[in-house]
Amino acid sequence: MIFDKLIAILQRVKPNVDISNVTMESRLITDLGIDSLSMMLLAISVEDEFDIEFGDNTNFTTVQELCDYIESVSNK
Repeated sequence: MIFDKLIAILQRVKPNVDISNVTMESRLITDLGIDSLSMMLLAISVEDEFDIEFGDNTNFTTVQELCDYIESVSNK
């Protein structure tokens, strides 16, 4: 469920990403081409969608890491 919502957010933030190729192992910057502006938009959208807040030093490399973080803070 988190993955599906994240895919929908990715589609809005980065519409040129081929979501059919996005996997849990996909790297946000290298594989999906998320640049700094897209990363900010992604973070804001994820915070709004899941009602969470990212810390100042929160970093993610893969979709899996982002999903795991969302799950860990959503269950608190």
